[in-house]
This record gives sequence, structure tokens and C-alpha cells, in this order.
Amino acid sequence: MWFKNILFYRFSKPFEMSSEELETRLSESPFVPCGANDIYQLGWTSPLQKHSEQLVHISQDYWMVCLQKQERILPGSVVNEQVQEKVTQIEEEQHRKVTRKEKAELKEEITLQLLPKSFTRTSRHFAYISPSKGYMVINTASAKVADEFTSYLRKTIGSLPIRLPVVKQAPSSVMTHWVTKDSSLPDNITIGYECELTSTGEEKGSIKYKGLELDQDQIEQQIKSGMEVTKLAVEWQENISFLLGSDLTIKRIKFGDILQDQLDDANSEDAASAFDAGFAIMTLEFDRLIPDVLNAFGGEDTSAIIEV
Repeated sequence: MWFKNILFYRFSKPFEMSSEELETRLSESPFVPCGANDIYQLGWTSPLQKHSEQLVHISQDYWMVCLQKQERILPGSVVNEQVQEKVTQIEEEQHRKVTRKEKAELKEEITLQLLPKSFTRTSRHFAYISPSKGYMVINTASAKVADEFTSYLRKTIGSLPIRLPVVKQAPSSVMTHWVTKDSSLPDNITIGYECELTSTGEEKGSIKYKGLELDQDQIEQQIKSGMEVTKLAVEWQENISFLLGSDLTIKRIKFGDILQDQLDDANSEDAASAFDAGFAIMTLEFDRLIPDVLNAFGGEDTSAIIEV
């Protein structure tokens, strides 16, 4: 499977845990479905699901893991409606006002009553670790999901010394320069047809351009009024296109025909080998993409990273 969005983290010191030890640690926190009164459950599961029992899927020096989450779907409006009905009943029967504390207790009681009857929703979040390269890539563009993933991984293995990558030049300033001066673009990057500008003043506002060739004159006018590019559609080496954010998130990744042909040529015999082939192609490509993204913004500031 190929990631559609990525957030990548840099290890601030070497990741020294072996794949065998990581497998053992993850196996101590396996995914368990929600019980009757659980709001949600988190746990590790095999990236290949039914095709493997291994919790760490290894392809060369890349280790993929999968965090599974199951949560109960209990809309707040449903709970609040029943709480209000109960409050109305008490006030009519006892001829008094229900206190705020009582309402909170009623809400908790009704929530516990409704939870066992509610539906569940299951999601899986994938990531891979590259110990030799010193980074971790998560298949999400959501900071909330990434925080939940990294927090649970840290809790599982005891330590996770990571940080978001730091670059030497402000990405928003660099991307703003790209859209106003084509000559400033790196050789391996071309601009697509989507752009978002955000105000740098106290009153935050944004303007999106999408689906049409970017109007350079209009964009320059917005930049002069105090706006900067915070999201920009780009194509890298004619292999991968994506939406690049000023926070270094990479969203809506689309792999080009060359990579698709490589996957087709793998002639995988079953689901497991197809997964492995796709994983190998993707990680090797990201190994080239990530340094190029960092170099596009002046290179990575590694002053706070402890190396071997």
C-alpha cells in the first residue's frame, strides 16, 4: 500500500532498538476491540492484516507498523437530548431546578447506558521507521492523528526521541518566491495548479487558487498586500505530485506512471508479496523525495541531532 499523505519526523538521536525487540514491545500492546463501556481502544496490529501475524513488517531497512483504533460512535446530540428529557422529567415531578452538577452526573450515567448499544468505527494508521536514515514517516496529514500515533508508540516502547524536521529557510517565504519567480525553482520541482495564500497580519485570512493555471499577476498583488504562500501543488521529478505545506506536510500524493509500471512489473503472486513490493518502491522513492524537500528550503538544520 502506498501512503497518500505524510508527516515525517527526525530522530534526535539514533534509534537503537532492534526489529526483534520492537516486535516484542508491540506484541505487549496488541489491539483489542472495544468492550461494552469503552469509548475507544488503541493497539498494534499487523500491517498486512490477515496475511501475516508479524507486527513489524520489514523491507530492507524499513520497518512498517500499524496502529489500529476502534471508537464508539455516540453523537453528543443524542446524549444531550436524553439528558434534557430526564432533566425536564425531574423538574416537573420534583418541582425544582436541576443543578449543573446533577446534569453532569446524568450525562455520565446516560453515556454509560448508551455506549454498549452504539456502533463502532475502526481505523488503521500506518508508519515506517528507517533506523539507518534516522527518520519516521506517518501516513497522515493530521497533526492530531500523528500526535496520537507517536504518543502511543512512545508509551509502548518507552522512549521515542523524535522531532519535526527543521529547515534553514522559512518554507512559506521560499514558496512565495517560487510562484513569483520561476527561475528560483529547484530543478527537480515544477509548480502545479493549486495554491493557498495566508495573511501574515493580525487578521488571519486565506485565499485559494485551484484548478486553473496560477495567475501570477493576481498572486503578486496578494503578496504585496501582505500574504504568503502556505500550500502549493508541486510535481517532483515527474514521478510524484502532491500538495506541499509550509509546515512540511505532504498531502494528496499521486504516484506517476513510472512507479505504477514498476509495481505492475513486480508480478506479485499474492497479497503479501504485492504489499511488500509496493512498500519497497514507495520507501526508496521517499528516500529521494524527503532530502530534496528539505534541500529546497536551504537544507535541514541538524544542530540538535545527536549522531553516532
